[in-house]
Amino acid sequence: MRRRTVALPTYDVTIAADALDQLGQIVRAYAPAHRYAIVTDSNVGPVYAARVQAALDTRDEPLTIPAGEAHKTRETWARLTDSMLASGYGRDTTIIALGGGVVGDLAGFVAATFMRGVAYVQVPTSLLAMIDASVGGKTGVDTAAGKNLVGAFHQPAAVVADVSVLSTLPREHLRAGMAEAIKHGVIADAEYFDRVQSLAADLRALDAARLEDLVARSVEIKADVVRRDEREGGVRKTLNFGHTIGHAIELRSDFELLHGHAVAIGMVYETLIAERLGVAAAGTAARVRDAVRVAGLPDVRPSHMDVDSILAATHGDKKARAGAAEYALPARVGAMAAADRGWSLPVADGLVREVLG
Repeated sequence: MRRRTVALPTYDVTIAADALDQLGQIVRAYAPAHRYAIVTDSNVGPVYAARVQAALDTRDEPLTIPAGEAHKTRETWARLTDSMLASGYGRDTTIIALGGGVVGDLAGFVAATFMRGVAYVQVPTSLLAMIDASVGGKTGVDTAAGKNLVGAFHQPAAVVADVSVLSTLPREHLRAGMAEAIKHGVIADAEYFDRVQSLAADLRALDAARLEDLVARSVEIKADVVRRDEREGGVRKTLNFGHTIGHAIELRSDFELLHGHAVAIGMVYETLIAERLGVAAAGTAARVRDAVRVAGLPDVRPSHMDVDSILAATHGDKKARAGAAEYALPARVGAMAAADRGWSLPVADGLVREVLG
């Protein structure tokens, strides 16, 4: 099996086709445990849970949650922790997060809090989770006030990305993952941005080798940022590009809009804001919009969504300070602005309303 490995300070990300079959070997090397608690969802579990159980040689039944962002809640967290306690899991447990970003965030938060913290391994099954959500140690749940407002930083013991599972991923979810790849290109690597745009033009051409390369480069970009700033006090804020408006739109859709779709819209509007403020080079917004469109992603807010409601949601975002929303904005494709100002800038509501309008 050909493997690609990206090293972070305390764990490795393994990227390979058919890595699920080697999961037992990898988990025992990085997070050996008396028992393994597999957390998955109603979409992924029926397809891959048995294979993971066999790889780990465990008879424990997976803990399955309903699929979808709407279930990434404190109530689901409580049900999972109560189930683990009722089943006798202890501190010598490793949690296996088998699924997309929702499962990874939620299972990671369970791991961060169960018995005051146990090990967990991310086994992402969506492109978005492989290239972004599974790396960096952010865990949490959503509330009525916004996304990921309750959570913890808790780094995984390992990440295992099996790109062959993407063959069962719905096309729209594959497109959603490309939004985060576009983001990584904008914030750090103009050549990668161009490569992602080329790949996004024909998703059918994404064979295992191309997927491994795509996932590996995105992970390298995110890993480099996380190494420098694990807890988002500085440069890690750049990873929030597209997410201030994106999260607000996602919240106002009652999480019916896929995260990657909301981020794509957010990136277009936030780049327009950057140009209006004079921090981004002219033409940057057009390049970002072109990439989003080539990927088949939305580039405007849903017409039924009220501008003021989106604006209000940005104020409740975890990136807000003193009641004002802050934005990570590009200087151009491949570089971010405001390095001398903590990598984020407050933006007046009037400008945001004007751009969204």
